Amino acid sequence: MLGPVRSVSQAFAILRLLARRGPLTLSGIGRDIGLSPSSCLNLLRTLVAEGALEREADGKRYRLADGWAGLAVLRDGEPERMVPQARPLLARFAKDHEATAGLWQVASGRVALIALEDSGAATRIHMVEGQRQPLGSGASGRAIAAGADLDLAELERRYAVVRWQKPLSFRAYAGQVAAARQRGYAIDDGFGHAGVCSLAAVIPQVEPAMCVTASVFARSRSEDELAQIGRALRKLAQTLSDIR
Repeated sequence: MLGPVRSVSQAFAILRLLARRGPLTLSGIGRDIGLSPSSCLNLLRTLVAEGALEREADGKRYRLADGWAGLAVLRDGEPERMVPQARPLLARFAKDHEATAGLWQVASGRVALIALEDSGAATRIHMVEGQRQPLGSGASGRAIAAGADLDLAELERRYAVVRWQKPLSFRAYAGQVAAARQRGYAIDDGFGHAGVCSLAAVIPQVEPAMCVTASVFARSRSEDELAQIGRALRKLAQTLSDIR
């Protein structure tokens, strides 16, 4: 069965962003949506050519054309629809796997936690809705990078701004992103947050990018158990994509 065309989804993500935020620069749009500069520029040029966007007089910012600015449908974004659907599934996942489960989205060049559920265990990993972290950080950063069409320069830029908790070369990081792309979920074992092992799977065909995560204490699970959690996350991500 055929699915949505990724570039079309990205174009609508740009339109929704400008409907919410007003005029923005190329770099601002790319950071918020999670696109590389070249991909973002190609989409913006296409939207301008089709009459959906206009460049302001200074040539630095893009805005919705008059015929598009008042469309209410552009103000109904994925996060608003996704969160209520995700919460019961995250809660069930957290209890089934004795983990902290979260829903993250790309926002303003970072990833933001927009829904959180835990297992109810007496000892659990502390996280709060609304917290943000660098776009390349953690399992979420790797999963989002794996699901995007990033060139090596953009991947290295995301890697470079993260304050890693233990040594991690860019070569190793790029290898972890490639592994995430192949198996459908990413793992960060104490690199992003000391003492925490996190896993993430990107939600297919959603823009701006979103992912689901599971966090457990480092060294509390075997490799087989982590793989089981990863596969379950991948299934959860696909479920959320299907029901949105």
